[in-house]
Amino acid sequence: METTQLINAINQLKKEKNAVIMAHYYQTGDIQDIADHVGDSLALAQWAAKTDADIIVLCGVHFMGETAKILSPAKKVLVPDINAGCSLADSCPADAFEAFTKAHPDHTVISYVNTTAAVKALTDVVVTSTNAKKIVGMFPKDAKIIFGPDRNLGNYINSVTGRSMLLWDGACHVHEQFSVEKLVKLKAEHPGAEIIAHPECKKTVLVMADFIGSTQALLNYATASEKKSFLVATESGILHEMQKQNPDKEFIPVPPNDSTCACNECNFMRLNTLEKLYNCLLNETPEILIDEEIRVKAVKPILRMLEMS
Repeated sequence: METTQLINAINQLKKEKNAVIMAHYYQTGDIQDIADHVGDSLALAQWAAKTDADIIVLCGVHFMGETAKILSPAKKVLVPDINAGCSLADSCPADAFEAFTKAHPDHTVISYVNTTAAVKALTDVVVTSTNAKKIVGMFPKDAKIIFGPDRNLGNYINSVTGRSMLLWDGACHVHEQFSVEKLVKLKAEHPGAEIIAHPECKKTVLVMADFIGSTQALLNYATASEKKSFLVATESGILHEMQKQNPDKEFIPVPPNDSTCACNECNFMRLNTLEKLYNCLLNETPEILIDEEIRVKAVKPILRMLEMS
């Protein structure tokens, strides 16, 4: 099927089945353009919970589909490719994380939203890259805290809050791979450009940044800024929406260490395609299913986060 035919067929199926399509900012531009909502992971799950649709198609990675299902247990949640995982979520297996938390029973467990439902079920409060600083800051200065799974985000939050949280040793393969050498070269080539970076990046990148924030915060900052040029250190899918909202501005992706690539893409995010989206709606599979006992435990730290933020 040609692209135009695929888009028409997807829209027709969406109407017939009372479905909504949610797409993360790291999806390809064609999927973002066909989606009913485009946003970061938590925003997508919150939109999913508010919709009266019977079917939610989550175009992102597996944990995002789980988060939508946790908040919308009565709705059918589908993903275009069940193999669209997440290196960060995968770096924190639930059994190993449980052993880690049990070894420190006097610690409050704070987990990044980029985790599986099983890890959320072991957590006291979930955070996002947007509200992590605020929520950690709400705990007493002497509170003992475990933070997982992203060590880079955890180190960043420690540095801006003066904490010494105990960190799980996990990371996102995309944000780990940014080349400082290439960033320095790009800055020399574009001296007037601002460097904006996601807090999942390594400290060596963050110390060079003019602004650090979540995917949504980077978009908001670039849109509000009077600057006309930006070096963007996060997954390059966000450049699609940045350019749509700011056609008069220049957005340059910071490359990874791999010298053959000009931008940094998540191979898991790119598993989703328009054709898979069509088949997903047509066949109503792959479906996200979560054990109800785990779901009930996992929803509590998310609701606590929403209350605190």
